[in-house]
Amino acid sequence: MTRSRARAASPAEPSRRRWPPRGADRERRPGRSDRHAERIVSAILLAEIYVFVLAMFVGFEVISKVPVVLHTPLMSGTNAIHGIVMLGGVLVLATANTPLLTVLGFVAVVLGAMNLFGGFVVTDRMLEMFKARKPPGKR
Repeated sequence: MTRSRARAASPAEPSRRRWPPRGADRERRPGRSDRHAERIVSAILLAEIYVFVLAMFVGFEVISKVPVVLHTPLMSGTNAIHGIVMLGGVLVLATANTPLLTVLGFVAVVLGAMNLFGGFVVTDRMLEMFKARKPPGKR
């Protein structure tokens, strides 16, 4: 039996890696596959931008058709969306492993909180306009 067969038969010894690495062990070299990946990423990015622009147009058309009386409830509903932004910021902070992610998560939480609470204050002021006013002579 040769030495290589004896090594292969021995279960206690871990398998050795080949040098130079071949197949799946080899590191990727820049070449055709990297250029192909860049094209895929750019195609995905273009599709996402396309959906975002379509959503902007649809959102603008939907909101522009809302009667003035319903703007307050609509604004109150959009404040709930800012809560989702805050949740996303908290999730980014929870998984942050770099200083950049920590700063971005913190900024997202702070700005989301300001927008959320400020939106509810403005909504409350708008609702005050619809309440019946007392006549100035009576108390």
